[in-house]
Amino acid sequence: MAKDTVFRKKATINVRGRLMDLSTPQVMGIINVTPDSFFAGSRKPAVADALQQAGQMLADGATMLDLGAYSSRPGATDISMEEETDRLLPVVEAIVKAHPEAVLSIDTFRSRVAEAAVKAGAHIINDIGGGELDADMFATIARLQVPYILMHMKGTPQTMVKQTQYQDVSAEVFDHLVERSEQLRSMGVHDVILDPGFGFAKTAEQSYTLMNRLQEFERLHLPVLVGVSRKRMIYGLLGTSAAEALNGTTVINTIALTKGANILRVHDVKEAVETVKLWSVCN
Repeated sequence: MAKDTVFRKKATINVRGRLMDLSTPQVMGIINVTPDSFFAGSRKPAVADALQQAGQMLADGATMLDLGAYSSRPGATDISMEEETDRLLPVVEAIVKAHPEAVLSIDTFRSRVAEAAVKAGAHIINDIGGGELDADMFATIARLQVPYILMHMKGTPQTMVKQTQYQDVSAEVFDHLVERSEQLRSMGVHDVILDPGFGFAKTAEQSYTLMNRLQEFERLHLPVLVGVSRKRMIYGLLGTSAAEALNGTTVINTIALTKGANILRVHDVKEAVETVKLWSVCN
């Protein structure tokens, strides 16, 4: 990869008037305000538990916290927008009050949930649907002018495991993100972060193909988020479980950093921060 490609890559996002520098990789901590997310250790449906987790992740060095109230694991139960909002907003409000400096990302594909969360104090929207599960999402992001994480997925969380047909997974994901990011740009959205969507409508083999070619996404000159933490692509290959996948996660995150990842979305913040620190010394 040519060095001048890196220098042309967008390295900052505007978070409510504050510029966040992504030229040094940052860590995003996952807090699932759900009873059924795939990794039991991330489930914090009670406000007090989510607030405690937020405080620990910030102390461990997380730059951002990603709050989700809708489980997107394969086979998870679909819940209403009202239930998602009722789970999410009390946690957003509690963290904003206790940690006003914290940067909060909201993991939702629903524009009305996104807007309510931003009004409650959140800063970034992380959309697994890439604007395709809610026709109003892009317009809402353009109006709110908040950073937007554009992820690739086919189908829905309920159907994605059957949507893994590709001629060339990396090329198709790349082309999709080009098209959608250009649409966002045309609508006046200035801060777009790309997420190839590891494990979302992709087999483990396809996810590793994406990882092997991750550096190709540098050509879009936009920050890249990698979310592989404790996923099946890791523990399935190792014959273990999500609970035993921390070491494998660290290995894959290190590889992602070498291939240009700007944000690591993780369950285990302390270990990811250490990974970034050690990798940065060597680069």
